[in-house]
Amino acid sequence: MKMSKLAVLFAAACTSGAALAETTYTLKVAHFLPANSNAQRNIIEPWCQRLSDESAGRLKCQLYPSMQLGGTPAKLADMARNGVADIVWTAPAYSAGKFPRIEAMELPFMLPAGAKASNPIIWQYYEQYAKDDFKGYKVLSIHGDGGMDIHTRGKAVASLDDLKNLKLRASSRTAAKLVEALGATPVSMPPAQMTESISKGVVDGALASWEVVPPTKLDEVTDHHSSIPAGEPAFSYTVLAMLMNARKFDSLPDDLRAIIERNSGPVLNERFATAWDKALDAARTGTPVEQMVAIDAPAYAGMRQAAAPVADAWAADASDKGLDGKALLEGARNLSAQAR
Repeated sequence: MKMSKLAVLFAAACTSGAALAETTYTLKVAHFLPANSNAQRNIIEPWCQRLSDESAGRLKCQLYPSMQLGGTPAKLADMARNGVADIVWTAPAYSAGKFPRIEAMELPFMLPAGAKASNPIIWQYYEQYAKDDFKGYKVLSIHGDGGMDIHTRGKAVASLDDLKNLKLRASSRTAAKLVEALGATPVSMPPAQMTESISKGVVDGALASWEVVPPTKLDEVTDHHSSIPAGEPAFSYTVLAMLMNARKFDSLPDDLRAIIERNSGPVLNERFATAWDKALDAARTGTPVEQMVAIDAPAYAGMRQAAAPVADAWAADASDKGLDGKALLEGARNLSAQAR
């Protein structure tokens, strides 16, 4: 008996649906740190495994650490936008000028120390003020590096006077402005270049998060680590982002998009925060006590006062570029104040 035309179409649809359900989608994930970094081992890899588990193996990740897809950290955001990678984990500040609004979260003494304290503020600021920075991307996470301290070789930094004539690595434009305001000379570079630059005397130290100290071996070339008083806002932050090519995300079946959605945003930010703070604490406690330099309250207050003009100058510069710099700065300060 011949099948009716309707039955043939129904069978074809079922076959097509079954084939779609069995299709495996591999996501190319690129970032700038080594494969043994905290970000890959404790966040990106478990996140990818979660996607695989929830999709019964239909979503998989192929990881490309240490810029294995080529280019420099400054190009990672473009690599996601252009489809060279499907997902990148990067610092927006590495792509100078492309993400101007989110820079407010990197201004001096803006955010509390620690990822659990700061990540919700960063995400809220992104949602209220900085979404236009990320048009063309599916934003999976916007989080921070837990706050930066000063790590130096040969000279301990406990006051403003100690910073004079020092050259310090800075991770971003705003961090460089802070270093300059404190009386030192900023030298911009990504984490991978810090250790060699200090060992060769190119710089005297680095403004950097404790989280990057072990994987970059920064502790092997520095012997002084200056920390702010407990409970006070951090010197500065590097904002980090996990960005997905929007076309790739839209091309996935509905059920796979839903899996990515429910494992991203604040959920992924919390995953970053948990692993980040654990790494921060481990790096600090693993450092010899005699290398730790406490910046006392008066010295800290002097540093904050010296850095105060940086935020106002940033707002004025943002306004010159067509943004409402004053509103962005006030919004950042209000969100930070509400979280205290």
